[in-house]
Amino acid sequence: MLMTLLSILIAIVPGILIAFFIWRKDRLHPEPRLYLGLSFALGCLITFPAYFIERFAVNQGLDDPTKILSIFFIAFIVVSLIEELFKGGSLLLFPYNQDFFDEPLDGIVYAVMIAMGFATTENIIYALQHGLNTTIVRAFTAVPAHGAFAVIFGYYIGRSKFEPEKKWKLIGMGFGLAVLLHGIYDFFLVQELYEWLIGLAIPVLIFSIYLALRMLNLQALDSSQRDTDAP
Repeated sequence: MLMTLLSILIAIVPGILIAFFIWRKDRLHPEPRLYLGLSFALGCLITFPAYFIERFAVNQGLDDPTKILSIFFIAFIVVSLIEELFKGGSLLLFPYNQDFFDEPLDGIVYAVMIAMGFATTENIIYALQHGLNTTIVRAFTAVPAHGAFAVIFGYYIGRSKFEPEKKWKLIGMGFGLAVLLHGIYDFFLVQELYEWLIGLAIPVLIFSIYLALRMLNLQALDSSQRDTDAP
């Protein structure tokens, strides 16, 4: 019982810390906490349909880790495409068209809140199913990966609202890049063809985090400059 509670605690903490880090980056024009909380809760809710779709694919025997087409299908379609579609769709349906979404940085903020709700709930499921060791590993891999993909997608979503002439192009670029990086990351983790290939997931994760931090800093700087230029 104690180990289960510890696993759940470790499953929750990383997502909360990442959400807090992003919230602090938005200190010039902080978002209403109610909407941040609702976005996080929305991310929690969409975990379940995504999870059931993934379980359905597994139950159909589509997850053979020794067949290249099966690995590709699971990594890029069942996991990456489905998860990013749910997270991105939630972002576009709720915060995107609201009045409180009033600067490009908000794309990153709300994307991360949704993603951390998703990652935290997914982590709790894994903690209950696989225990403490898996939960600790995911705290340093899967959760930061969800955060990085969310920042990347959110960067383009934020720009798209304030660059209407390029709206759908930017949304497509953000979604495509998030799906691509997510898919490559999972491809290396899912496959069992060569054990050494699993290690390549780490460079993909590091690159995704690096790219996400650059985009986050660009948007934070832009937000600061907008504030300075305002009359």
